[in-house]
Amino acid sequence: MYTLPAPISDIAYTNKAVIYDLLLKASAETTLTIAATRRHLGARIGFMSVLHTWGSALTHHPHVHMVVPGGGLSADGSKWIACRPDYFLCVEVLSALFRRLFLEMLVAAHDAGRLQFFGDHVGLADRAAFNAYIAPLRDIDWVVYAKEPFAGPEQVLRYLSRYTHRIAISNRRLIAADEKSVTFKYKDYRIEGPGRYTTMTLDTHEFIRRFLMHVLPKGFHRIRHYGLLANGNRAANIAKARELLAMPAPVKAPEPENDEPCVLPRPCPCCGGRMLIIETFARGATPRHKATPMPPVIRIDTS
Repeated sequence: MYTLPAPISDIAYTNKAVIYDLLLKASAETTLTIAATRRHLGARIGFMSVLHTWGSALTHHPHVHMVVPGGGLSADGSKWIACRPDYFLCVEVLSALFRRLFLEMLVAAHDAGRLQFFGDHVGLADRAAFNAYIAPLRDIDWVVYAKEPFAGPEQVLRYLSRYTHRIAISNRRLIAADEKSVTFKYKDYRIEGPGRYTTMTLDTHEFIRRFLMHVLPKGFHRIRHYGLLANGNRAANIAKARELLAMPAPVKAPEPENDEPCVLPRPCPCCGGRMLIIETFARGATPRHKATPMPPVIRIDTS
């Protein structure tokens, strides 16, 4: 996980598209570069990055989660180079390179006039003031965190299902809401143990403000794939990795015997209507069915 320091998060609030994009690019370049270095791993790796912009209390906290396979292809593609079972890359080295790359990209964006400043930060439009603002950030450690590997494919899928399309707050964390306030559960990461799970009550307008803070710019891609998993050569790279790891080929979905859906003998428990089998696919196969678009509903007033 790559996290931006608070001073950068402050100016990211009014420069979401630019700074979020720099965060994804700088973190990806950092991971690819260090992994390709012979003294660290010496492999061409691939991974998926997911941008999150919130803390548990809905505060502005931009950071990137990555799901990275434990190894990659050699430079000539002839073998698979695996990392150690309990160690991937040095987080101190990742942190230093991430800091340098991001600040270089940020200064270039400022020089190109791509950043906007308002309120207390309006003076940062001046290059000298901006340099003074980011100067202390060159001397601190930027947060990069690596977790232990997953126990298997099921845990990977469980993790992805939780994090890829997650929003700032889910319904299960909401406790109470009315026209004056909203109460929800959150986790205080500064506290260790069960005491870190507590509740917070916000004024309704403040809750809405915090929630809308995490709406991304239109068209922004918060899930991106890099390296071996980049869209262009992903299929060929995965096939090559499977071959080198002696993994079985993925199971293809069986072809349907006819175009007519089968009717299940029991009705839908919700509406009582017929339940249809739209596709049957084998374990590990990818579903191919696309839902049929519903026809428009026309309401006729007979009164």
